[in-house]
Amino acid sequence: MPRYEHLADDIEAAVRRGVFAAGERIPSVRRASVQHGVSIKTVVHAYALLESRGVIESRPQSGFFVKTRPVARDGSAHGTAQRSSPAVKGRRAGARKMPMEPAPNATPAPVDVSRLVLSTLRSIVAQDAVPLGSPYPDPALFPWRRINQYANAIARRHVSWNLIDDLPPGNPELIRQIARRYAENGADVDPDEIVVTVGATEAINLSLQAVAKPGDTVAVESPTYYAMLHAIERLGMRAIEVSTHPDTGIDLDALERVLARKKVAACMVMPNFQNPLGFRMPEANLRRLVALAEAHDLPVIENDVYQELYFGPTRPLSLKQFDTRGLVLHCASFSKSLSASYRIGWALPGRYRAQVEKLKFLNTLTTPSVPQVALADYLRHDGYDRHLRRLRRFYREQARLMRAMIERFFPAGTRTTDPQGGYVLWVELPPRVDSMQLYRAALAQGITIGPGYMFSMRNDFHHYIRLNYSYPWTAQTETALRTLGELVAHMA
Repeated sequence: MPRYEHLADDIEAAVRRGVFAAGERIPSVRRASVQHGVSIKTVVHAYALLESRGVIESRPQSGFFVKTRPVARDGSAHGTAQRSSPAVKGRRAGARKMPMEPAPNATPAPVDVSRLVLSTLRSIVAQDAVPLGSPYPDPALFPWRRINQYANAIARRHVSWNLIDDLPPGNPELIRQIARRYAENGADVDPDEIVVTVGATEAINLSLQAVAKPGDTVAVESPTYYAMLHAIERLGMRAIEVSTHPDTGIDLDALERVLARKKVAACMVMPNFQNPLGFRMPEANLRRLVALAEAHDLPVIENDVYQELYFGPTRPLSLKQFDTRGLVLHCASFSKSLSASYRIGWALPGRYRAQVEKLKFLNTLTTPSVPQVALADYLRHDGYDRHLRRLRRFYREQARLMRAMIERFFPAGTRTTDPQGGYVLWVELPPRVDSMQLYRAALAQGITIGPGYMFSMRNDFHHYIRLNYSYPWTAQTETALRTLGELVAHMA
């Protein structure tokens, strides 16, 4: 057993015995390093593991504290899965495409995945590890220097800002540029419908809050992007998972059966380059999903944050383009395509526009002006399309390279999706491999991954991982994938 796991077990045992009381601060990383005679890196690994187990929590600028009610380690959170889910296509030589047998839909359940996600993200930052598990694109690919120049010029021109100018729905010029972008891509968007938000995450949260209330049931894809589950968890709602195909998206027959049996307040989907599967939903499925929503008067929250990152010759269609009754609440942002640090997104909430604007005002009051104006200036004056063409070409080649390296380094029984856009790859490992054990072993080697547990409330994806291929290919990346493949082979 690695030293950091021994240390984590010792500290957890002390917590269970009451040596460290609930809510009490435990020794700092540096002090624990001295006390136990181990490196700071070992302590950081141990604390990250304890966070993932729900034993401790980190408080900014305060340190680590024992959770008020430590989670019992009964295997329910990270234990062996009961069954697997056929959510990827074969990539090994001679492998056939996996048969799709939709998983039975679970009953509505409360959601709690944020702890694992937060622990994983902190590990990426704390360890300076190879960021294969990062959910964010490589910021070096973005024109941040140019955008910062605009922001600095704006700040010099405006010594002070009138708060009234920042009120929802947002900066008029940015709204005009967003609407123009849709028009240039063949989508008819009314600028008056747009509400600017702090990234797509806020747009999703506001949209869900506008159409559902605590205790309501929300249908989601399975696997799904964990930000969707976070929104449901934050608002005290319940989720019901619907099996999702790696090529065509959410199983519409299964969704229809759910709607016939249960009262569902909303449905949350990512039709284009879904995280983690990377599919592009066919037009026929888009039309059918909108028709299904209309038949049941069902609000559909569409996360289209990867809309500009397509690998094919044309920009994909969205659910919003088929919506005639205002039931689709379309959410997007510039965070994945232009500037992750500025956190500028927007919502097109259809018939719920007034509620979303009001909730935006009540929740965060405003979206900062300088980032809005800076992005508007960039969109008006610089080569956004040229930047996107380079970005898409780079991601497409990176996806091919990573799939090839996985086929080379990973054992038989490993399969991957075939993403049509975006920058993440969904990998199925041999069934005996547990992605949380792999996560811990990889972290000890300075490598991060996204364990499949983050993308569902169930154990269906215990032997799946998500990998990020947005970072330039280096010898370190190749070594990390080779090491990861060896770890998988050992566990299998």
